Amino acid sequence: MCGKFTQMMSWGAYVALADLIGRSDGPSETVTPMRFATVIRLGGPGAREAVRMRWGLIPPGAKDPNASPFIHARAETIDQRPTFAAAFRHRRGLVVVKTFNEGKEITPSKTEQHVIAPDDGSLLAIAVIWERWGEMLETFAMVTVAANNLIATITDRMPAIVPPEHWAKWLGEEPANSNELKNILAPVEGDWTMRPEKTPRFRGNDQPNLF
Repeated sequence: MCGKFTQMMSWGAYVALADLIGRSDGPSETVTPMRFATVIRLGGPGAREAVRMRWGLIPPGAKDPNASPFIHARAETIDQRPTFAAAFRHRRGLVVVKTFNEGKEITPSKTEQHVIAPDDGSLLAIAVIWERWGEMLETFAMVTVAANNLIATITDRMPAIVPPEHWAKWLGEEPANSNELKNILAPVEGDWTMRPEKTPRFRGNDQPNLF
C-alpha cells in the first residue's frame, strides 16, 4: 500500500480558487508516514481550508501520540471499525498529490518502490480521514481500495482517488449517507505512468517521530 507521495509545498492559491486539479507547477515536498502533509477539509464556516496534519492517525482515546498510528484505512470496513467510524462520518479530507508510490515485494524484507503519476501532469486527490489528539496535533489516515488494472501488476491495494465531481460530497459540502460515501471509494483507472524508483526500499519505520 502507498507509503510515500509528493505534493506542492503551498496550496493557498489553489484552495482560494477552488481549482486544485491542474498542472502541478512549483516546488514540491515528499511525504512519508509520521511526517506532515497538507490536507484539504471543510473549516468552521463551511469553506475549504488547507491544514497541516501528520500522516498516521491517532485513534480516539489513545494516550501516546506515537504509539501504533494508523497509516491506512480500508474502504470496505471504514464505517464499521470503531477506530475509523466516527472520522468517516464527520472528519473527511483530501490530500492532493503530484505522485504516489506503491511497493512490489522483492523479498520478505525488501520492496521495490514504483512511482505513479498522471501522464498529463494533473493532480490527484486522495481520500483521507482525520482525528484531533489533544489541543495541538491533528493526524490523518489514507483510505485505500482494491488496486486498479495498472497497480494490480505489483500489489493489491491503492489509495482511494476522489474524482473532482465527488469532492463536495466527500468533504461534506453536499449531504451524503454512508452508502453514497462508500460508493465514492472505488478503484480509479486513468492515463497514468508507473515507473520503478532506482533503489529498492527496505521495510520498517525509518522515519523519525515529529511529536
